[in-house]
Amino acid sequence: MGFSIWIPKADRGAVLSHWSPRQGVLFDVLPMNYDETTIKTIENIDVLWLRGRAIARAFEVEHTTAIYSGLLRMADLLALQPNMDIRLHIVAPDSRKGKVFTEIRRPVFSLLDRAPLYECCTFISYESLEELASSPHLKHLSDTVLEDFAEVTE
Repeated sequence: MGFSIWIPKADRGAVLSHWSPRQGVLFDVLPMNYDETTIKTIENIDVLWLRGRAIARAFEVEHTTAIYSGLLRMADLLALQPNMDIRLHIVAPDSRKGKVFTEIRRPVFSLLDRAPLYECCTFISYESLEELASSPHLKHLSDTVLEDFAEVTE
């Protein structure tokens, strides 16, 4: 889709055992000039899609970890860089959707300068991604991206 990708160094081994990115797709170092606190926050977000040096989308994949920790990283990012134009997503099994919606509406996430986190961050279920992967209209994507998601989340 034309994005470069960032995955935290601690997660790369597990991800790369299921996915072989094309040359130049996966960043080894984030190409950004933010302060150290912002970089440390950004480096720990599960998946970033970058276009050039700008983050286009950030994904927290909450398979077994606490929903709150992923939301906190997203809120930290928006608090540190309130003018950043970025789309945020929590990716989790559909069974965790209620927990995501409960946590994202906590008062602490409603006080961000940009907007409450529940207005900036969407929920994407594993099931919806699997459905996309099987769509004949997206066959050109499923061969290179969406099928890999199914392998990584198994």
